[in-house]
Amino acid sequence: MTASTELSARALARRERTPDFFIVGHPKCGTTALYEMLRAHPQIYMPELKEPWFLASDMRPRFQPPRSAPPLETLEEYLALFAEADPQQRAGEASSSYLLSHTAAGEIAQLCPDARIIAILREPASFLRSLHMQLLRTHVESEKDLRRAIALDAPRRAGKKVPRRSHRPQLLYYSDHVRYVEQLERYRAVLPAEQLLVLIYDDFRLDNEGTVRSVLRFLGVDDGVAIAPRQANPTRQRMRSQIVDEVVNMVSVGRGLPARAVKAVIKAITTDELRSGALRVTRRHVIHGEPDPADERVMRELRVRFKDEVVALSEYLGRDLVTLWGYDDGD
Repeated sequence: MTASTELSARALARRERTPDFFIVGHPKCGTTALYEMLRAHPQIYMPELKEPWFLASDMRPRFQPPRSAPPLETLEEYLALFAEADPQQRAGEASSSYLLSHTAAGEIAQLCPDARIIAILREPASFLRSLHMQLLRTHVESEKDLRRAIALDAPRRAGKKVPRRSHRPQLLYYSDHVRYVEQLERYRAVLPAEQLLVLIYDDFRLDNEGTVRSVLRFLGVDDGVAIAPRQANPTRQRMRSQIVDEVVNMVSVGRGLPARAVKAVIKAITTDELRSGALRVTRRHVIHGEPDPADERVMRELRVRFKDEVVALSEYLGRDLVTLWGYDDGD
């Protein structure tokens, strides 16, 4: 019996509540909007903590980022997230890493063999562009040029050219994010096909409410409950200055003797509210800015590179995503 199986058996023996469903990803595809809409349903319970990541053991952070909540270490800590769910409610969680992870599908199946899985997929080129901007904002990525960032896949897999502040380097393996069929197959290998619902990001954006109601039916709850729509449109901001951002982060967390000294002086002459407001303004207007228009040459390169993935996904799902996503313009 493996450690995971042993813990699962112990959880069942103690009748601890386990999740009934999982939103497994991807990021920048409307997962946050779906999480917020589902948790507003009276027959659904989702914890305040989005992105527990607990069942992706292959994606544990290599260090703890400043000001972030400590990761869940034990099954007991993880299951405590669902302790307040009513017996009549469907309990679920949303971790956008669970599609990228190579272990999450198996860990979910061990713990919750009846679990329902919800995946959201997006056209690869626009997805990777949006993901790249997000990783820059969260300091996982430092290469501002999308083409060069994607070209770093190989050296980063070898542990080279990984940004110092990147706590989960696996997120930088861009090509892995869009191996959609491989990701779905990991779930189909351990769970019945009827327990997996695959959503397309375009549908979610065009018919927000209708898509959510299809999810409610999939989960077996009342799909007639009024739920306020939430726009499935991720915020995009480019990183203007990584140097300024490094300085702001260093001062805000007080890392190193010079930073602690500067922070102490600033703290002595300002209020908490003033400091927080100044940092927000600096990040909004100096560090971050509106994104540049997409480089169509790069986007075309990505569509050519990942066309086979889109063709395979179209065949896998029985839906013409080649046309929907504009991958039928030739090579």
